[in-house]
Amino acid sequence: MTAPRVLRIVTRLNVGGPARQAVYLLGALERRGFLTELVSGSVGPGEGELLPTDGLHTRIPELKRPLDPFADLRAARAVRRLVRARSPHVVHTHMAKAGALGRLAAHRARVPVVIHTFHGHVLEGYFARPVTAMFLAAERRLARWSDALVAVSPAVRDELLELRIGVPSQWRVVPVGLELDDLLAPAPGTGEARRRLGLSQHGAVVGIVGRLVPIKDHVTFLEAAARIAARRPDVTFVVAGDGELRSALEAQGRGMLGDRIRFLGWVTDLPTLYAAIDVVVLTSRNEGTPVSLIEAGAAAKPVVCTRVGGVDDVVRHDVTGLLVPAGDPAGIAAAVLRLMEDQGMARSMGEAARGWVRDRFTAERLADDLSNLYRELIARPANRRSSLRGSPDGAR
Repeated sequence: MTAPRVLRIVTRLNVGGPARQAVYLLGALERRGFLTELVSGSVGPGEGELLPTDGLHTRIPELKRPLDPFADLRAARAVRRLVRARSPHVVHTHMAKAGALGRLAAHRARVPVVIHTFHGHVLEGYFARPVTAMFLAAERRLARWSDALVAVSPAVRDELLELRIGVPSQWRVVPVGLELDDLLAPAPGTGEARRRLGLSQHGAVVGIVGRLVPIKDHVTFLEAAARIAARRPDVTFVVAGDGELRSALEAQGRGMLGDRIRFLGWVTDLPTLYAAIDVVVLTSRNEGTPVSLIEAGAAAKPVVCTRVGGVDDVVRHDVTGLLVPAGDPAGIAAAVLRLMEDQGMARSMGEAARGWVRDRFTAERLADDLSNLYRELIARPANRRSSLRGSPDGAR
């Protein structure tokens, strides 16, 4: 039998979980008997880009995250030409823009299997209400052209079903999977890690890792840091990541914390980064499955994070970390102080987090899950596989 051809389309390979998984899967799916090609667009300023070092990768520069009618039209044409030229058995799209253009092209080309993964969603907390309503209408329509809709967590699936995107039989949960071997291996010593990053050797370090964008709510982190600093003069704070808000956050951070906060940009040496941090914080207002919490767990670090989106699937409250409501700097500060004042509890949570993550969020498990899904849908009779396409409303 000819190896199934899989065309995977992602809006951009900006540094983060979706890009890391997309790049890893190029080789992992080939090893499982698929012919795969990854298609990506352009990253924005300050995002950083994670490009494949091997495998078939095609870039469409006009494919960008921001809405741009002229660029979007050129990108749509390029995607359509590529889908027709490759004649794939499966088109699998990721992120909103690629999901729209890729599924439209696949629908017109009568691709046998069309799948879209939601790594979260932009239907809460990202845009003004009219824009959100437009995206919601589009996603409901696009669900009609999808054989399967994949969510990275049960919470994301349930939220999108509540918004009447797709029907229950279309949905699958495929949790995030990351290459974690480096973080699971013995880490550098804390002192050596801090020396490499230019951090103080004394006192505790509290860190946040992720894109510097509004949905991550770094302002809450800074406000919590100021409360912690008032109680613990020995604590240093680090912000790892980059993005559109970096200049504003650096200015605000210096004003609130002076030289007790460091902005590191993107740090590629993750074992060193996490070895240097005592408590990892996440203050997002919405999340799919937060990669930084998986990384922290693999590194056996306790976390304090907001209870939003798929966070509950990664962090078990009072077992692997502490959960607080979104937008609550006092709650974040109190939870961090609790961990710093009870080192036994912090160590116990870190070790429990490592076991939880190691059993659930590996890259090999992700590749197996997707390989099984592709083969199942390819083997399904065409009339059953496409029964949802063209339904009256594409929803319940």
